[in-house]
Amino acid sequence: MEPTDRINMQFQAGAVFTPGSPVNERDLFAGRIEQLNKIISAASQRGYHAILYGERGVGKTSLSNILANSLRAGNWLVPRVNCDGADTFSSLWRKAFKDIVFTQESRSAGFSGNSTTTQQSLVERLPEILGPDDVRRTMQSLGNVQTLMIFDEFDRLVDDKVAGLMADAIKAFSDFAVPATILLIGVADSVNELISEHQSIERAIVQIPMPRMSSAEVRQIISNGLARLQMDAKAEAIFELVTLSQGLPYITHLLALQSVLSAIGDGRLEVQLSDVDAGINAALDQWQQSIISAYHEATRSSQPDNIYKQVLLACALAETDDMGYFTAASVRAPLRVITGRDYDIPNFAQHLNKFSESDRGSMLQRTGETRRIRYRFSSPLMRPYIVMRGFSDGMINRKQMQALTTRA
Repeated sequence: MEPTDRINMQFQAGAVFTPGSPVNERDLFAGRIEQLNKIISAASQRGYHAILYGERGVGKTSLSNILANSLRAGNWLVPRVNCDGADTFSSLWRKAFKDIVFTQESRSAGFSGNSTTTQQSLVERLPEILGPDDVRRTMQSLGNVQTLMIFDEFDRLVDDKVAGLMADAIKAFSDFAVPATILLIGVADSVNELISEHQSIERAIVQIPMPRMSSAEVRQIISNGLARLQMDAKAEAIFELVTLSQGLPYITHLLALQSVLSAIGDGRLEVQLSDVDAGINAALDQWQQSIISAYHEATRSSQPDNIYKQVLLACALAETDDMGYFTAASVRAPLRVITGRDYDIPNFAQHLNKFSESDRGSMLQRTGETRRIRYRFSSPLMRPYIVMRGFSDGMINRKQMQALTTRA
């Protein structure tokens, strides 16, 4: 492979595997048919709205991009808003209405006056402060245009009043049969809070959980990307990429990109297991600094025989429920594999508690009462980092890692 060809291939790889941004192209997307169908079903029935929720990093934004592009191709109106901590109810809807542009024709005075056509954003007609009824009336004024209003990262909102006002808007849309669907996207905690505090909207809301991707879906991401690049990969390389991804498409894109770049750097069009090893090391270096710092904070100790790293790795490999929570009991098996010793729960329970405290960077979230305590990583991106770090540091070998990640 010529040097110029390698450079071109590297740029193409960066456009195909995109850990830094959500996926926009349908043929590079994978799976999620069930979630897409549920949203479309809600949007096609007047009076229904939807909430898409799941862990961070499972691809909710990518799915909304694909959905928006598909519906726009079918002449749907799809304003899409990224929520932020400073948003109010008014600012959210003003962002949405800013994307709705209408054409206005005006004619100058006189019999022979010429007509002029101008485009104006819908938001220019609205007051600065909006309430649920203002929003409802504005949407009804658009007529029977098929509309999906997407509010992404709904959990980032700080103003407690926004959820209540949004619930009022959903109820108004439903009661008045407004021909528009509201789609809220966020993490599960924000959805539970919205539903529990505003039960009057529950009948109008289709709740759509978005779990981590299946192994087949992750494999499809890799296969689609390799096909676009006209590259191939050894079966064992794909298997390792799949197991390391832990169902998080961000990790899939990051590892696949670095592994592909390793192969291209050697002038090959086939990804081998050695490229995945190189990809792991490159990915660890590229990881968010906040994750790296949190890991060091959680595992620091002046005692040479401490097992903080081993317990944390066992947590990352523990079996979880649909919400990402695991128990102390589920940590025992992977810890036995990692250390070669069978620890009783009291021997590492204090580690779990410390990981939940600020002194250890609040690595874990802890919930429940005694004997029913569950833990979850504060950031889902921490789990794959810890697994790859454990493999890179020699705490776990390839065979053990694949067995445990496949089980988990």
